[in-house]
Amino acid sequence: MPDLNTSLHLDMLNRFKKRIRLPLRFLKAIKGEIFSKEIYGLQWGDPDVVPPLRFIRDRYVIPYVNAKHNALEIGPGGGRWTRYLLGFGRLYVIDYQSELLEELKKNFNKKNITFIKNNGTDFPGIEEGSIDYLFSFGAFVHLDKHLIEAYLENMKSLAKAGANIVIQYSDKTKIMAQLNEGFSDNTPAEMRKMVLNAGYQILEEDLTTLWHSSIIRFTV
Repeated sequence: MPDLNTSLHLDMLNRFKKRIRLPLRFLKAIKGEIFSKEIYGLQWGDPDVVPPLRFIRDRYVIPYVNAKHNALEIGPGGGRWTRYLLGFGRLYVIDYQSELLEELKKNFNKKNITFIKNNGTDFPGIEEGSIDYLFSFGAFVHLDKHLIEAYLENMKSLAKAGANIVIQYSDKTKIMAQLNEGFSDNTPAEMRKMVLNAGYQILEEDLTTLWHSSIIRFTV
């Protein structure tokens, strides 16, 4: 299982950059419209197009966007999901890889976005009790359980009372996760246990929409 120093996402980013140098007509022929926006991450599915991802967007993201609230996204990649969070008053995006933050800046360098490079599982520069909504998709699926536990512990002080925290994680009860060597060894039972042990209250779980992972929504 990759650790924090893995080049997994950087390798995928470099492959993505090579692809978008190809003629757009050729890309459309082999991948439809996925690459037309040239956003790193869309190669895994566009939430505007792919029905299961559209469901996640409409249920767990868009309803919580509020111009009076602050949001935090962990592991934003090229902005596949960040684009739906731009309506927050303040949006913090955090990643361990500075190259990925630079890629995100190319697409969404807005005044209300604060780009933060962390040291693994910390949240430098974010005030305690300031976050109304926290979202992560595509990051926790690669994290081993000890890193997830550290993130859960460190993010707790950031969340306001009643904040909504939505995390996608690897679900090894599903065959597609079992076949993906980059996905961490996690299950709904294990994720539930970690969230509860960290002192959170689980609000909702989605164990069926995604083919290789699951979603959990919880609060402090």
